[in-house]
Amino acid sequence: MAGSELRADIWISEYITPWDIYVHGITRVLAYKKTQYQEMYVVESGAYGKGLVLDGKWQSCTGDEFLYHEPLVHPAMLFHGSPKKVLVLGGGEGATVREILRWKSVEKVAMVDIDGDVVEACREHLPEMHAGAFDDPRTELVIGDALHYLDTTTEQWDVIISDLSDPIESGPSFQLFTKEYFEKAKRVLSPGGFFVVQAGPVSPSELKLHARIVNTLKSLFTNVQSYTSYISTYGSPWGFAIASEQAINTRPNPEEVDQILNERTTGGLRMFDGTTLLGSLNTAGHLRQAIATETQVYTLAEPPKFFGKGSVGQ
Repeated sequence: MAGSELRADIWISEYITPWDIYVHGITRVLAYKKTQYQEMYVVESGAYGKGLVLDGKWQSCTGDEFLYHEPLVHPAMLFHGSPKKVLVLGGGEGATVREILRWKSVEKVAMVDIDGDVVEACREHLPEMHAGAFDDPRTELVIGDALHYLDTTTEQWDVIISDLSDPIESGPSFQLFTKEYFEKAKRVLSPGGFFVVQAGPVSPSELKLHARIVNTLKSLFTNVQSYTSYISTYGSPWGFAIASEQAINTRPNPEEVDQILNERTTGGLRMFDGTTLLGSLNTAGHLRQAIATETQVYTLAEPPKFFGKGSVGQ
């Protein structure tokens, strides 16, 4: 290609739509395993550092994971104000737990991930992401099924964060974007609790998944809010949804948010602050319209199915 110098020998082709592919150039494979649940790579990329890839789908990487994990965690934590017990469903890299542990009020965080092989690979190869969070005395790591855990836990949780891989039909997560799953999570929320879920891409060609996840949450919760962050290595703006029986302030004062973060967290945030929160909650008009007109509710009988796997090749 004229004017270009390609430096990678391995390429991960991530299928975004039937007509779009995001190709990541890889310089080294650090770990590979076909686990009981999915195909896993831990890789080193040329532009964005080390990353986790599951079933050909880019999960997160050291170069821009903060653009995902900070907005996933901190809005719900901040809206609650003083969360003591937090449950993470998924979260293999440990970065979600890392962000939760920034909050001084947190006494316990339980992380439930079905794939122990992925967790161990991330513990070994991605210390930049978990930053020792697995070894924090407040952390309880559970290798198991999220649905089973929700059915059997006797505890109530101030914040529940659903940090799951995309709902690929052959993968382990597609059932965990349904009304039945959200009902189980709601049952174990404490009074005043907040539930948040990574809710898929929100580019114009891919709005339906996000709009339907939000609509599914609206069938159960009084207050649901969509918000977004642009994650570079996803090649797309990404959606999140927060739900609660408590009011959600969609016009927070940035200075007040900054003061709370300064007083109640240990700092170290790179992108999330009061101005960022205010901007992310001001959902764009086309996305609000898509959510407002959506009628489908995802159920176990009719779950979401994310488009295709990716592939790895030379």
